[in-house]
Amino acid sequence: MSASMRPVVVTRAEGSDGPLSRELRDLGLTVLSWPAVAVVRTDSAALEQALGELSSFDWIIFASRHAVAAVLERQPRAPAGLCVAAVGRATAQVLRQRGWPVHRVPEEASAAALIAAFAADGSTAKAGLRVLYPASSRALPTLAAGLRQLGAVVTQVEAYRTEAAALDLTECHAWIERGGIGAVTFASPSAVSELAQALGAADFQRLLGEAPAVAIGRTTAAELNARGQQAVVAESATLHGLALTTLRLLQKRA
Repeated sequence: MSASMRPVVVTRAEGSDGPLSRELRDLGLTVLSWPAVAVVRTDSAALEQALGELSSFDWIIFASRHAVAAVLERQPRAPAGLCVAAVGRATAQVLRQRGWPVHRVPEEASAAALIAAFAADGSTAKAGLRVLYPASSRALPTLAAGLRQLGAVVTQVEAYRTEAAALDLTECHAWIERGGIGAVTFASPSAVSELAQALGAADFQRLLGEAPAVAIGRTTAAELNARGQQAVVAESATLHGLALTTLRLLQKRA
């Protein structure tokens, strides 16, 4: 089997016909669905309360599509006067498709880049801006802490929970045993940590020793690096960019 025809593992929280899987199939690739994480709806009283007080906020920040879904389910229309920031272009695209304006998207899809964008205009320190940050239950403190250091008043609330998914480990281990996987895609640090835990250290290393890891951005790549694995970073921090980078990597290895 040539490298370009080997299947690609999708570890993202999506079904077999999810958006990344479709992107890969549209490029002619075969997909193995290994969702290492699951996104679970949360009945968050804190989120409900914050959304009921949206008029008191200057900005709302979205770091993922899942946060967008959780908020827009409750608040379909963007309130007038509320500025909107997205950590990455993929999240910004979903917001715009749903009719929400996006006022700030950093060039690099990372918390550090968004903090730098706010620091560049100086608005947080001058105005003591009130920022709502609906986040994952596993969200790192980087974004909220960085904005607070700039003088912003940040309200971080849980918008959804990220949990380990129930993988078919028999199938996963069988694929690793016989080889033949072309690449493994990661769209979040949680997918890295959960797959490593589910497979066990030995099989995780064996998998990525044969099949290169492709990360959607530097934060996800850093999680792989912390586990001793090198990653190819997507040319753009979008699912389309992740799919294209995977295709080109396989073509080079063919």
